[in-house]
Amino acid sequence: MAAIERSRVRHSFDTHATGYESHARVQKRVVQRLAELLDGEGHGPRRVLDIGAGTGRLLEEIASRYPRAWLAGIDLAFGMARASRNNIGESAHIITGDAEQLPFATGVFDLVVSTSMFQWLDALDAAFAEALRVMAPGGSFRFALFGYATLFELRSAYRRSHALIRREEETRTHSFPLAAQVESALDRCGFIECKAWSELEITHYPDVPTLLRAIRGIGAGVTTPPTSSGLAERRIMLTMMDIYRQEYAVPAGIPATYEVVYGAGRKPEESRTARSE
Repeated sequence: MAAIERSRVRHSFDTHATGYESHARVQKRVVQRLAELLDGEGHGPRRVLDIGAGTGRLLEEIASRYPRAWLAGIDLAFGMARASRNNIGESAHIITGDAEQLPFATGVFDLVVSTSMFQWLDALDAAFAEALRVMAPGGSFRFALFGYATLFELRSAYRRSHALIRREEETRTHSFPLAAQVESALDRCGFIECKAWSELEITHYPDVPTLLRAIRGIGAGVTTPPTSSGLAERRIMLTMMDIYRQEYAVPAGIPATYEVVYGAGRKPEESRTARSE
């Protein structure tokens, strides 16, 4: 698996923030699904944090459900944070920052949420530990990230094309975590009532170039095969598109599968000794 360049991720999402909404089909469905899962929480949190707030759509959903809650959002990309502020106005406090170093005090939030963000980290533990730190005792952590089978058609077609043209194994494309790995990370970081499960989202495009443009249009270009002006790389891309069409095309078009891993955990209540202090 290729290491994730955080600076590249930040730049890509910053650059594509203004066009994100027009391409983010699956991401919008994930926001809606996570918001629906929050309906089963059965309580009204006083303070809510969205990590990787993007354009602010999840915060909008939360604001409609918990109108009295104080809302905050953080995103690594300045462009995304700006888009979020433009969309939701004064109803939430939006800042730019890193999920692995949250600029909030310990024990502040009753509910921490996130969608379509944690897959951009090389490891989940640091970000999960930070989420736990800023949560109040008994607080809830609810999130969604893209899992192992995400874009398997694209990644498989590219690996096969690379092997045919370069005659060597391809190791640069991004991969995603298994649901079991997500749940294990929650447990390691100290959450209780941990669970993670996956659901598939499939969307169709008229052809492979349209799919690639859509992925890059939301700033997720690190998941697509690397582009190059070299002759060999062009041959790899053309062969990849042929393999993709031959292996996966259906009457509805070119499918793109996203495995969405939903996760949940809770911060343990303070011990009796800690409360007495």
